[in-house]
Amino acid sequence: MKLIKLPQLAGAALLASVAMALPALGQEEAAAEVVEMVPDYVPIFNTVLFLVMGFLVMWMAAGFAMLEMGLVRSKNASMQGLKNVAIYAFAGLMFWLVGYSLMYVGVSDHGGWFGTFAPYNFPEPGADPSEAGYSVASDWFFQMVFCATAASIVSGTVAERVKLWPFMIFTIILTGIMYPITGSWQWGGGWLSEMGFSDFAGSTLVHSVGGWAAIAGALIIGARKGKFEGGKVNPMPASNVPLAVLGTFILWLGWFGFNGGSQLALGTIADAGDVSRIFANTNIAAAAGAATVMILLQIIYKKVDVTMVLNGALAGLVGITAEPLFPSVPVAIFVGAVAGVIVVVGVPLLDKLKIDDVVGAIPVHLLAGIWGTFIVPLSNPGTSYVTQLIGIVAIGAFTLVVSAVVWFVLKLTMGVRVNEDDEAIGLDKAEIGVEAYPEF
Repeated sequence: MKLIKLPQLAGAALLASVAMALPALGQEEAAAEVVEMVPDYVPIFNTVLFLVMGFLVMWMAAGFAMLEMGLVRSKNASMQGLKNVAIYAFAGLMFWLVGYSLMYVGVSDHGGWFGTFAPYNFPEPGADPSEAGYSVASDWFFQMVFCATAASIVSGTVAERVKLWPFMIFTIILTGIMYPITGSWQWGGGWLSEMGFSDFAGSTLVHSVGGWAAIAGALIIGARKGKFEGGKVNPMPASNVPLAVLGTFILWLGWFGFNGGSQLALGTIADAGDVSRIFANTNIAAAAGAATVMILLQIIYKKVDVTMVLNGALAGLVGITAEPLFPSVPVAIFVGAVAGVIVVVGVPLLDKLKIDDVVGAIPVHLLAGIWGTFIVPLSNPGTSYVTQLIGIVAIGAFTLVVSAVVWFVLKLTMGVRVNEDDEAIGLDKAEIGVEAYPEF
């Protein structure tokens, strides 16, 4: 995905095909004829792809908000809604202030490790160039909504016990610096891209990055009071399952923009066909993830937990995100089904390790993201398992270590966890003073 796979290639292919179809004219006459026959619709269609798919991805912010507000207890629902609005707001500002340039501008000038620490300058009105094959402002928008997604993953894991402003400071650092740096290694043309690492739409670069940041926070902040007391795991049921179901369907819808837009081109029928294939594989993997979880839960527990099935669908989506174009239908089903197995195994494993992940984001985004990235060579012959593993480990190590340092510094300076009394009455009352369900 991203600038490595430039959409102008579609325009170049179209230009070449038109040139070959021309009669034998003089070179100057033929060139003039080509210029007249190739309209401006290639960069226009590419730009429309970025904008339409971009606002689908933006809608995923609503999905994360609904999912998290539904899966937390009622006394913390307003806080989750506030955090998800704030995540999108601060991520958008940080990606303009430093994130986009750090991820894409001048990466090769810094050894392939990061770009430039500077705000992104939009073109003047009416002066957005078409040399890149798309509007550069549309590209900024499309990349920005991806950035916000990574931080939303953290929000659900550390819910119900983290303070608002320390969490927002972490979000600012994650979206403005951490995510863009690792993103530059691949999508910005950095050292992983040169090595041959492949992550089409971000199983690792977006989802596992959010997962690593989340697990660092969960370990340093600690579990919710009462979650692992008395030598057992004490369930803390979701407050609004219908809202969580709605959030899942919103995320499922937004994922078509997430993966489909990562084709980065819509200037030819071949590109349109590839986007369509990506849509189909994305949907099939999600369906396989949900169906697998349902079957396994019935076999193992004799009951089907709806929240686990929701996470199964999301895990299937995360798993196929690293390579949604090349897989055949059986391979897409396989990728999604294994992601579903990861959810069924991963959730109780975290409980055994006493890692409190409120919404199950770590199995869904971190573990399924690792799986999806590693298995890319199964369908994409231009990749290798060794290179994929190098990328997974490098991005994971960087994100985990830096996240742990940031969380630890925040813990020492501001404190990251609310006190026991505030946690008991709920963060809606204690932190923001607005209850989601005051009648209760």
